[in-house]
Amino acid sequence: MPPRIRESRANRVEVKRSGKGRALRIDGTFASWYEPGKAVTGSVWDALAAPLLLLPRSRRDRVLVLGLGAGSAARVARALAPRARITGIEIDVGVVRAARRWFDLDGLGIEVVKGDARHYLERTRRRFDVVLDDVFVGNRRTVRKPDWLPNPGLALARDRLRPGGILVSNTIDETVSVAREMRRLFDNTLRIEIEGYDNRVVVGAGFPLSGRALRAALARNPTLSATVPRFTIRKSRSR
Repeated sequence: MPPRIRESRANRVEVKRSGKGRALRIDGTFASWYEPGKAVTGSVWDALAAPLLLLPRSRRDRVLVLGLGAGSAARVARALAPRARITGIEIDVGVVRAARRWFDLDGLGIEVVKGDARHYLERTRRRFDVVLDDVFVGNRRTVRKPDWLPNPGLALARDRLRPGGILVSNTIDETVSVAREMRRLFDNTLRIEIEGYDNRVVVGAGFPLSGRALRAALARNPTLSATVPRFTIRKSRSR
């Protein structure tokens, strides 16, 4: 059983045993969940990765996760796209150490980049089918998006998409501003709410998005079908 551990000088990184799984907390904020033997989390990270199902299997090839944490969203993405090349960006080396030690991060077969997500978006020339934004800063009481999100961060992420790609952003108090920016950048948007969580996941794409289609795809998928009843999926509104 993992004890409470401090893995980082920059942030207080703790791993706690809870039920059958392990929780990663960064400065008191619930940042990742892992239950050995399971890909899904039953929570917000399932919703963050779920829009991969809006793409045909042949287009789930390259996935970028901004704010990797201990790999919760990446693990769901791996289950939905077993052959994908997944790249995860994580700024805190202590988080990466904890993820590798307690959350089987290396077992996911992903590329881990230790660095700042904004800097990565500004410098890389690589393109992706899906970009998942799970970047937050602050402690439990002040957790929020950094100042560069949603603007210019979402535009930078949009520019890293391949034609027909999808951008997904996990939000808490920033849902309105993120939804507004998504609607400026994309013709079509959705919002996913998760029962029991304050998070709202906002999805943007250049092709038509249907909440009904996503829910049907989720119901057919053996990985996420059990989570579907906890999702509310609707067209995103900026107000």
